Amino acid sequence: MDSAARNRLDRAAPRAAGHQQDRAAPHALRDYALLADGERGAVVGPRGEIVWMCAPSWDSDAVFASLIGGEGAYTVTPEFRSVWGGYYEEGSLIWRGRWVTDEGVIECREALAFPGDAHRLVLLRSVTADGGPARLSVSLDPRAEFGRKALRALGRDDTGSWAGRLGDLYLRWSGDVGDARVLRAGRGSRLALHLVVPPGARHDLVLELSDRPFDEAQVDAAAAWRATETAWAQAVPPLGGVTAGRDARHAYAVLRGLTSSSGGMVAAATTSLPERAEAGRNYDYRYAWIRDQCYAGQAVAAVGPHPLMDQAVSFVAERLHADGPQLVPAYTVSGGRVPDQRRLDLPGYPGGFDLVGNWVNRQFQLDAFGESLLLLAAAARHDRLDSSGRQAAEIAAAAIAERWEEPDAGIWEIDNQPWTHSRLTCAAGLRAAARSCASQSLATDWSSLADVIVADTAKHAVHPSGRWQRSADDDGLDAALLLAPIRGAIPADDPRTVETLRAYQAELTQDGYAYRFRHDERPLQDAEGAFLLCGFILALALKQQGSELDAARWFERNRAACGTAGLYSEEYDVAERQLRGNLPQAFVHALMLECAGRIDSPWQPE
Repeated sequence: MDSAARNRLDRAAPRAAGHQQDRAAPHALRDYALLADGERGAVVGPRGEIVWMCAPSWDSDAVFASLIGGEGAYTVTPEFRSVWGGYYEEGSLIWRGRWVTDEGVIECREALAFPGDAHRLVLLRSVTADGGPARLSVSLDPRAEFGRKALRALGRDDTGSWAGRLGDLYLRWSGDVGDARVLRAGRGSRLALHLVVPPGARHDLVLELSDRPFDEAQVDAAAAWRATETAWAQAVPPLGGVTAGRDARHAYAVLRGLTSSSGGMVAAATTSLPERAEAGRNYDYRYAWIRDQCYAGQAVAAVGPHPLMDQAVSFVAERLHADGPQLVPAYTVSGGRVPDQRRLDLPGYPGGFDLVGNWVNRQFQLDAFGESLLLLAAAARHDRLDSSGRQAAEIAAAAIAERWEEPDAGIWEIDNQPWTHSRLTCAAGLRAAARSCASQSLATDWSSLADVIVADTAKHAVHPSGRWQRSADDDGLDAALLLAPIRGAIPADDPRTVETLRAYQAELTQDGYAYRFRHDERPLQDAEGAFLLCGFILALALKQQGSELDAARWFERNRAACGTAGLYSEEYDVAERQLRGNLPQAFVHALMLECAGRIDSPWQPE
């Protein structure tokens, strides 16, 4: 390097370092908690920093984006050295961040007011001290459009509350914020507050963001907390009799927090968190996948006919009525089109890169029709399927009849092939719907079609060893193939079922964790992380075969692969014991919940 180039680097380094210090330094994913109200979510780090939140909706632009290298954060953190911890209040997404300091214990209780309003979010934070005064630094630095637009028109009213504009949003910050001061930093204003909370006292901070002007009075923090507590108590059922009841209720709460009033459930709260560093596998999961929605609904059906099942049925049925055989794999939670993928020109989470949107909007995934039928059939078994739902089942079955021979992108959304899993899932859905939600003539037709699909698939996609293979053109194994007997496409004692399970355990599991499929000749863990969804599916497969102890072992091993807040990501890096991918991953929580409901009970076929 010549001296001129070296001098340019030396001059740039301090500016780059200073710019980075304005952002909250990222942590390992296991250290983050989620606040969610159904309409959007906020990711909270161990220093009390909210590093990710989109407003007003899940797929809106972020106002706090430091998780992926953007600007914008909201921090409530101790001023002196501390040891961090935290937990959720049972059956809710009310988080209690907790710091043990040299002066005492500080707690910051926080939640998005629940249930959420689609146009207005209310973020509640309540700080208490025990043993000594709590001394904290508070910083509110929201930045609209992933950090591009700072606060403007910032002012204060006679109550001491702050109000301003943030891009197209309206902002109000109230509660114990009277001593806050305005700091100028870079392109806009931010608010800072030195907070001292005496032992036994409580200081409330209330942040509101809305896409409409505030017509109502500022939020009464105590009343908002009471309403939120009551709403969570009503939303999450007791789930008595399930295995690991506390964790099962937590899984239900996570799924409820990810589910909008429309019934649409986002696959995850975040975008761009890489599955593996520098591997290029980054995705935006802030949308409602039909398959994931069906997994969640079926999981809830396994523990009782609770409202989340009804919401899943409503959303999926509406999409089937609207789009019929042109059903797409994913939608916005309002039922709209997922936008095309694009970059944001941000640094991204370390090891990844930033993006929004998803190319899934251009795919065909055949198994979505089969999963839809499985969900609708589960609702019918609980006597919770109305005439609209039964018509949706007819639409899904007709779509299968029309399209089952077409190649599709499959469960893992890769190249178009006649994927075995997709076809067998459709057969399972047809069989389940024929038993539960069809007239006699339709039941005969659907059962016959299921037989045709299974026979044709067996003709082309049974491996010489006697197990199922991924497709007619791919003789490999795949965790998704374990679902066919679990969902009732073929019997549990079918030789192909038994041989597929045996081969899968031998070839695609290691150290108590399961993998999707083999990418190449590398060791499994070198190609990608263990897939927690697959570990829970394997537990169900073993349970169906009567291997009670092995099923319990797999359930417990994968149940433990979560972070401090009990959240699961898509993958688990076994060597580093780290979460990988977007957080929290809804379908992992769904299969964990289904396992909790079925692992210690007599096996009930779909």
